[in-house]
Amino acid sequence: MNAPLDPGRDKTPGPDRADRPDRAPKQRSDAPRRDAHVPPQGGPQGASRSGAPPQDVRAAQDAEGHVYDHNVLRSLLGAWALAACSAEETAAVEAHLTDCAACAEEALRLRDAVGLLHAEDSLDLDPMLRTRVLEGCLVRRPARIPVPGWAAPYDAETSRLDALLRDMAEDEWRAPVRLRWFDGEGEAERTTTVAGVIGHLLAVDGLVATALGLPDPLGRAARLPDGTGAPPGPGAGPGAVGGPMGPVARTEAFWALEDPKAQGSPAARERWRDQTHAMVRSVSFTDGDVAGVDVTYGDFALPLRDAFLDRAFECWMHAEDIAEAVDYPYGPPVPGHLNMLVDLAARQLPGTIAGRRRAGLAPPPRTLAPAGRPGRTLHLEVEGSGGGHWYIPLDSPGATASPEDAVAHVALDGMEFCQLAAGHVPPQDAAAGQDGDREAIRDVLFAAASLSRL
Repeated sequence: MNAPLDPGRDKTPGPDRADRPDRAPKQRSDAPRRDAHVPPQGGPQGASRSGAPPQDVRAAQDAEGHVYDHNVLRSLLGAWALAACSAEETAAVEAHLTDCAACAEEALRLRDAVGLLHAEDSLDLDPMLRTRVLEGCLVRRPARIPVPGWAAPYDAETSRLDALLRDMAEDEWRAPVRLRWFDGEGEAERTTTVAGVIGHLLAVDGLVATALGLPDPLGRAARLPDGTGAPPGPGAGPGAVGGPMGPVARTEAFWALEDPKAQGSPAARERWRDQTHAMVRSVSFTDGDVAGVDVTYGDFALPLRDAFLDRAFECWMHAEDIAEAVDYPYGPPVPGHLNMLVDLAARQLPGTIAGRRRAGLAPPPRTLAPAGRPGRTLHLEVEGSGGGHWYIPLDSPGATASPEDAVAHVALDGMEFCQLAAGHVPPQDAAAGQDGDREAIRDVLFAAASLSRL
């Protein structure tokens, strides 16, 4: 304890105290100050409550004549460090700090501690934390039974959607979801529920499941009204369209089978998840040996590898539809998977352009390019981490595309290209960088939008 201050002693700092006024920083001029005055403790100056002489009577006086003893000033150091003192208390504390080494050191420690404080953070987890952790696991953790590379996007996207559905509340399953697509001529849409979207995925994924020899979720309802339409089994060759219902008819049939009272039930998630796991296990145990296996979509067929990519793309897009309906953030696939999905869409463009011409929705080709021969080409550049460069034959799906025969160049952001292929962006509104033949560019943009369906 310091010796009592002699009232008659000159308070001018001596040589050994010349630097003490700078040991504690001054109060910030713009800091808020406490309005309430804290009165001196211990009764009259110079005496304790018991009447005994105080141990330390070092004091400071403010501009209005209020006198603060050492104990009161020391008790104000915490408030001073937090800029919570009134103007009078601040002046008294700072005057005291120039004369009391112990309090000056304590003030420095308190001011340093205040610097470590920060505003209160929300205790809620970052809504994107789950997505980042799941993506890290999917990329880094090797599976005990390796999944074929072409099935990995489907495995990842179904896992991400399942993680979103797992914590969904009962009433959220009934949330309205707006499904959008491009029907070849204009925008189309359908409103259903979250449970309805999962039922749609279950029904259309059933086309791939049956191609692998797994049970059809529609059962006998998968047949056409005339009793035909049993889907071809494993090993069916290209073009073996056995007459099964397409995605739209299967979805309508599944929705009609469901009990209206169960439309909002999360039970659909269990059936859908079990089917996705069975599909991934099936191709994993076959070591990817699926040559010659096609998946029939009613009026067209896809190789099994492309069908898995197609289902991964639709799962991602419908997961975003669900996330938007329940106000939950949802990100794109990892770059490697996104590139595979963009590549599938780009490879489907020549056939889609030809189909639109047969339907009278696009002008005939300007030149005839036999299969295997060079023809007019469009350079499609998709920017971003999952993008790349593709050369699209314009005159015939069988024509050879080459950079030397490019008559137009289109540049699109990767996410915008996927939104266009999903029918979420009208082709005339696609913010594409365009150069060259305008008719060829229009054909490709409309063909990209025509890849979408319910």
